[in-house]
Order: sequence, then C-alpha cells, then structure tokens
Amino acid sequence: MQYTDIAVIGAGLAGVSCARQLAAAGSQVTVFDKSKGMGGRMATRRGDGFSVDHGAQYFTAQQPDFHAEIHAWQAAGLCAPWQARLVQHRPTGPVDGYPEHRYVATPGMSSLCRALAAALPVQLNHRLTALQRQADGWQLSFADQPSWRARQVLLAAPAPQAAALLDAAPALRALAAGVEMEACWAVMLHAQAPLEIGFDAAWVEHGPLRWLARNSSKPGRSGAESWLLHATPAWSAAHIDAPADEVAGLLHAAFAELVDSAVDARNRSAHRWLYAQAAQPLDIGSAYQAELGLGLCGDWCLGTRVEDAWRSGRHLAGQLLAAS
Repeated sequence: MQYTDIAVIGAGLAGVSCARQLAAAGSQVTVFDKSKGMGGRMATRRGDGFSVDHGAQYFTAQQPDFHAEIHAWQAAGLCAPWQARLVQHRPTGPVDGYPEHRYVATPGMSSLCRALAAALPVQLNHRLTALQRQADGWQLSFADQPSWRARQVLLAAPAPQAAALLDAAPALRALAAGVEMEACWAVMLHAQAPLEIGFDAAWVEHGPLRWLARNSSKPGRSGAESWLLHATPAWSAAHIDAPADEVAGLLHAAFAELVDSAVDARNRSAHRWLYAQAAQPLDIGSAYQAELGLGLCGDWCLGTRVEDAWRSGRHLAGQLLAAS
C-alpha cells in the first residue's frame, strides 16, 4: 500500500491550486482524480480536426490576488484574453453584452490545470470509493486501483460527491450535503462552415439555451469552426436522463431557431454535467477539521466562478498550513 502525507482528491483548479500551495510550503502531496485527464469542469473535448471547451467557458477576476495570478499565467503563455463579440440574447433580439476582461486557457481550458500540476505527483483514473479512519490517518480505497494511506485528505470535488465519502466526518458531510448543485447539458457542434450571425458568444435569456459560444473564436484554438451550447439548469433537470443523442438534436435545433439560420454540423455530441454549479453557494472559502485531517474545497464553497475554485483551494491550503 502506497503512502502520501496529504492526498488531494480532484484535479480541477481547486485541487491543483490547493496542492501547489501545499507543495510550495514543503508538504508531500499527491493529487488523485477519477478521470483520465485533468481540469475537472475546465474541460476540452477534442475530435478529428476540432476541439471544444465544454465546461467552464472563460474566467474573469474580481479580487487582486486572482488578477495577479492571471497576469502570471498570461506571461507564461498559459492563457490569453478572449476578445469575443458577446451579446445578451433577449426575446426581442441580441444586445451588447456586459463589457469585462475575459480570459481563456490556451490551447484549451483543460490545459491550464495540466500545466499548473506539471511538478506535482498526479494519479489519474483513481476514483475514490471509500475513506476509512485509521489511528495515523486515512485509508483511501479506489475502484480498480490499489489502496493508499494518507495522514490528511482534502476533497476538491462537487459537494454531493464529497458528501458521499464523509461518513466518518458527520459535520463536514452535513455541510456538503446541504449544497444543491445544478446539472447542465452541453452540446458540441463541429460546423460545416462558419456561421455569419454577428456575434461569437451569447448569454441567452429565453428558451432552453443559457449560453452559446463559437469556440473557434478563442485564442490558441485551431481547426474547423466549432460551437458549444449550454442548456439552462431547468431544461437540463427536465431532461436529466434523456439519451445524449436526443439532447444533442434538441439543443442543435434550438440553436438554429435562435440564430434564425441553418446550422449544418459535420458531427455533434452531448455531455451531461451532473454537478455543474451550486444553486446557492456557500461563503466559507473552505472547510477543514484539523483533528481529523480532513478538508473540503471547491467553487461551491465560494461561488460559481473559476476564480472561486482557485481561491477556495488556496484557502484550504492556508487553513492546513496554519494548523500545522
């Protein structure tokens, strides 16, 4: 059985930012993730000649520390400003969207976490199924993988997934279980030809769509034109168990109707984000029980933004280091 001093569960931005801060302070930390790639909801789907960011679409900064971090990422070539023609699509038609500085990771949203975790030990394809309390820490049981031991475990996962692992920590379990997370269906379209519709992205205020974006308008992207469609939480919940092909067809048709244009696609696919974002996020930064060596972080601890995930991970690392 292998051992790590601190196990961080989740290789999205919250988990990576937490692990990086701990490693910089000299802690021995290992990151685990159930997926075959990194990034969590900062995700990019790649196909034959195209790619689509199908989770988080861009990030902005509200706090000075995240402003500074974005500038460091930009200097390192990890992100770039996205000068999108963005609109608010109202029932009466599109109007100019709210102006703000938007950034995207390059060459895809998933690339940021991979770059940030380059110096960290990362175990992919490790789905944590159980945590067992031991005298000197925790035993971590994984599906189809050997168990590990860790002195401390930090869960950087969506609230419902974290709650399911916290039988040994009732207070933390209740905290996570109290956070409802909304689903989101995402549809990816590989277009036959560029769409001449006058904008690159839109927040939609009517119908089944909430957001749409010309992914190929983002800096660092290559290949043919591609579009990403996100459904509203209500529509996603109503179609939560619908087949992916059916969802792709319905939202493709809604997109074509919205832009009043034929949208021919070489191919299309759908992905269901079961835990896309918190309906009512907490405002706690993170949660940590030093006596158990157990902590929680994630965007749901602060909000719904990429910035919130980054700040929550760092907040948890700070709590652990302060208690050491």
